[in-house]
Amino acid sequence: MPRFYCPAPLATGQSLDLPAGAARHVQVLRLQPGAAITLFNGEGGEFEAVVEHMGRSEVRVQVASHLALERETAREVHLAVGMPANERMDWLVEKATELGAASIQPLVAERSVLKLNSERAQKKRAHWQGIAIAACEQCGRNRLPLIHEVMDLGRWLATPPEQAARLVLSLSAQARPLVEAAAGGAPVLLLSGPEGGLTAYEEQGALAQGFRPASLGARVLRAETAPLAVLAALTLGR
Repeated sequence: MPRFYCPAPLATGQSLDLPAGAARHVQVLRLQPGAAITLFNGEGGEFEAVVEHMGRSEVRVQVASHLALERETAREVHLAVGMPANERMDWLVEKATELGAASIQPLVAERSVLKLNSERAQKKRAHWQGIAIAACEQCGRNRLPLIHEVMDLGRWLATPPEQAARLVLSLSAQARPLVEAAAGGAPVLLLSGPEGGLTAYEEQGALAQGFRPASLGARVLRAETAPLAVLAALTLGR
């Protein structure tokens, strides 16, 4: 059954016009009155609904029963990532959403290829949130991961979020295997670097803020692959 994100209050028996994005999607799929769809607004669970009317640009639906379904992972994992360039960040956001990331913090580090001014950063953030919405529609999540505003790594490290376990991906000899560093079931805040990784100074700054070095093994993974590997290891099958 097609699923659509509807950022509006939803209630059983309600008749409402879908927001523009969802309405366009319904029209692209060429759904007709009487077609069954699923709606979710990110506040928990999902609603069955039926298309009532198809106009040139508007779609009206009748909201039916609420289903208290949640498909979140048992372990909360937050990503703070040095943004990879080009479409790789888009791919990272999409796959991280599918794998259950609770939030994504895009960071500009010393070796970052992608540099954004404030206007472009806001546009990129909205773009990535749209990618996360589409991924939730596809994978069945009823809660959206929060895409934070782009921040400089040094400024972000000055006041990192209060998470139970802070990990930084590292190639240092002191780094413990991920399964050891992330032992237990507490929420995780994972910091990973951009192309070329974090500088020694940046990694030391993270350690000074209570981050523990963690390793994914001897192979060097791409900037967009490493955080996804962590997500998969910590969330799938749990």
